[in-house]
Amino acid sequence: MNEEQRNNLMEKVQKLASEAQRNDDPTGWFEKLYIDAKGDHSQIPWAKMTPHPSLEDWLKDANLSNKKALVIACGLGDDAEKLADLGATVTAFDISPTAISWCNQRFQESSVNYLVADLLTLDSSWQQSFDFVFEARTIQALPVNIRSEVIKAIAALVSPGGTLLIVTRLRDTEDLPKGPPWAVSELELSQLHSLGFHEVSRTPYIDLNQPDIKQARIEYQLIINSQ
Repeated sequence: MNEEQRNNLMEKVQKLASEAQRNDDPTGWFEKLYIDAKGDHSQIPWAKMTPHPSLEDWLKDANLSNKKALVIACGLGDDAEKLADLGATVTAFDISPTAISWCNQRFQESSVNYLVADLLTLDSSWQQSFDFVFEARTIQALPVNIRSEVIKAIAALVSPGGTLLIVTRLRDTEDLPKGPPWAVSELELSQLHSLGFHEVSRTPYIDLNQPDIKQARIEYQLIINSQ
């Protein structure tokens, strides 16, 4: 995809997201985008048909064998399949039924449990149920006015002592960013500390198509309360 095509696709994404916000349905545009793609992954800007490079790099030193793992907003499933290949018991969900159908078509023999679900309305039985939770570019894809709710919902999924791995764009100010995507601020991320998470590491991530955009992979651990 050339630069003009990428720009046109991002304009479409921004238009769909703006319309969804006006309709008070901030997640409603994802299914529309997947339907419009008509099976062409190049029309899904985050679909690379391969695991996220930053996740693959982190996994080099990780052992997820027999661990319960969750992929939030799994898209077309490549990250979830990578975790399953390494021996994790993987659940992966997306709000888009079309995306989940696409996953099941791509990986017909998969051990991953693919589900249609909304991060903001997950069943309470999911809380603190996963040893490893992976979130790539989901927080940044949702408006700032619901960011606190989004982060709280993600944090609630990690079991005590478990790991939360985030890949996201970052912004240096608290000024309201343009989007989507809406880059995440340090103040917004600090909510995780108040929810009991310790930042283990932070690794800059560079997208070769957008080298000037500040991005990072951040690893958190949910502290076990000994009291």
